[in-house]
Amino acid sequence: MEAENHTEVSQFLLLGLSDDPNLQPVLCGVFLSMYLFTVLGNLLIIVAIISDSHLHTPMYFFLSNLSFVDICFTSTTVPKMLVNVQAQSKSITYIGCLIQVYFLMIFAGMDTLLLTVMAYDRYVAICHPLYYMVIMNPRFCGTLVLMSWLIIFWVSLLHILLMKQLTFCVGTEIPHFFCELAQILKVACSDTLINNIVLYVSAALLGVIPLTGILFSYSRIVSALMRMSSAGGKSKAFSTCGSHLSVVSLFYGTSLGVYLSSALTHSSLHNSVASVMYTVVTPMLNPFIYSLRNKDVKEALRRLINLVASCL
Repeated sequence: MEAENHTEVSQFLLLGLSDDPNLQPVLCGVFLSMYLFTVLGNLLIIVAIISDSHLHTPMYFFLSNLSFVDICFTSTTVPKMLVNVQAQSKSITYIGCLIQVYFLMIFAGMDTLLLTVMAYDRYVAICHPLYYMVIMNPRFCGTLVLMSWLIIFWVSLLHILLMKQLTFCVGTEIPHFFCELAQILKVACSDTLINNIVLYVSAALLGVIPLTGILFSYSRIVSALMRMSSAGGKSKAFSTCGSHLSVVSLFYGTSLGVYLSSALTHSSLHNSVASVMYTVVTPMLNPFIYSLRNKDVKEALRRLINLVASCL
C-alpha cells in the first residue's frame, strides 16, 4: 500500500463485528437496546442520588460521577457504530478517530480512578468511622474527583500528541468497531516503539497501581469486619462493599479479558467481542448491580418512581 503522512490521510475503515449483512439489523437492535439501558439506568442513579437527601454522602457523590462517566464512555463508541450500520458505511474520519481515542482513554481512565477513590472511601468509612466525615469532607471529595480528571486529561493528551506523529497508509483498516489505541498502533506504517512504551507505562500507572490500592483497601476492610461484633454493621458494610466489589470485578475482569484476547490470539473478532464487554456491557450492568445490591439506592429509586408516578 502507498504510505501517506498522517496529515493527508482523511479517514480510516472500521471493520466492525461482522461483515454479514443479515447480522447488521440484529447488531443494530442489540447495541441500541444496550445503549438505551445504559443511559437510562445510569441517569436514574444520578437523579435518585441528587433528589434524595439521604444519599448526599461521599460514597454516592462518587457513584453519581461514575454513572456520568459510564454514560459518556458508552456514548463515545456506540452511537458512531449505530450510524455506520444504518448508513452501511465503515468509515471514520482521521480527526473523528483521534477524538474517539482521546475520550475513550479519558472515560476508561476515570472509571479506574473513581473505583479506586470509592474503595478508599469505603476503607475510611469502615476502618476509621469516627473520622469519616472529617476526612471525607466535601472539599476533599471534590479535590479527589478534580485531580482524577486532570491526571487522565494530560495522560490522554500525551497519547494523542504521540499518535499525531505516526504515519498511516491509504485505506488503513482497523479490525474493530471503534478506534482503540492499541489497534491503531498495530496498523500504523511508521515506528510505534515510543507509543507502545508510553502505552504500557500509562497502563501500569492507571491500571495496576489503582488495582493495588483497591486490593489493599479491601484487605484492611475485611480485617476490620472480622473484628466487628455488630451483625447489623457487618450487613450494611457488606451491602455497600459488595456492590463496589462486583463493579470492580466486572470492570477489571473484562479489561483483563481484552488484554489476554489481544495477547494470546490474533483473532480480531475475539478482541472485538471482549471489548464489547468493558465498553458496553459493564456500564450497562453497573446501575443494576447498585440498585439490586444496595438497599439505600433501592429505596431512593423507589421513592423517585413513586414521586414521578404521583405527578402523572
